[in-house]
Amino acid sequence: MTIEIGQEAPDFELRSSTGDTVKLSQYRGDKAVAIVFYPFTFTGVCKGELCELRDDLSRYESAGVQVLAISCDTAPAQKKWAEEEGYTFPVLADFWPHGAVAQAYGIFNDKLGCAMRGTFIVDKSGVLVDKFETDALGTAREKSRYDEALAKL
Repeated sequence: MTIEIGQEAPDFELRSSTGDTVKLSQYRGDKAVAIVFYPFTFTGVCKGELCELRDDLSRYESAGVQVLAISCDTAPAQKKWAEEEGYTFPVLADFWPHGAVAQAYGIFNDKLGCAMRGTFIVDKSGVLVDKFETDALGTAREKSRYDEALAKL
């Protein structure tokens, strides 16, 4: 299943690295959301991407955008990683049922059992306004692509 621009983003409820439950719909009417899928916790390219988001987080916050990072790793692994790297945005575990949210967004890699690098920008009303992904696990997303996507809110 692939979600298209202009469609309502599939709602989800996942456990965060802090143990909280986060639902996409809890932001509806209040904040736009940048859903950032990444393949694996504790890997170099993923660390680089999430650290870039961490270091530029005030830009998203001032634009009224909540960043949610999602991988298919376990919440305990994500908790350790988030603490080590100082991620203050929610890092969510799409662990069980394994990859269900990544599947709903059309970016689950069945062969590797992980999400591909995909970003989905959802407006305050819950509608997808932009999406982008890379074509390889080892390829990071371009910062300029985030800028383009946020401009559509």
